[in-house]
Amino acid sequence: MMRLYGIPNCNTVKKARTWLEESRIVYEFHDFKKNGIDAALLNGWLSQLPWEKLVNRAGMTWRNLPDVEKTVVTDTASALTLMLAKCSVIKRPVLVKDGEILQLGFDEAAYRKHFVP
Repeated sequence: MMRLYGIPNCNTVKKARTWLEESRIVYEFHDFKKNGIDAALLNGWLSQLPWEKLVNRAGMTWRNLPDVEKTVVTDTASALTLMLAKCSVIKRPVLVKDGEILQLGFDEAAYRKHFVP
């Protein structure tokens, strides 16, 4: 089963959901805020991508963190702690199939590559 992880009011997530629905791609949506996220899932993602890609340092959640919280995020373990505490710091959406990250963020051309023959 394909799953899209994100926050429903995020514009990038909205674009990805719209594209998937218009393309008739079956997926399940996992709302970080409502359903949470656990260490096992994040560790799986961190085994596929470096923490620097998963932590959205351009987003408002990161920018609103006190500098002292930002400076302690220096490795996978500290990034995991932050992502568990503040899931909205995770770059989104995360499109996953069978445990494998297909796409981080939304890019129509990249989605098309995965789904359009």
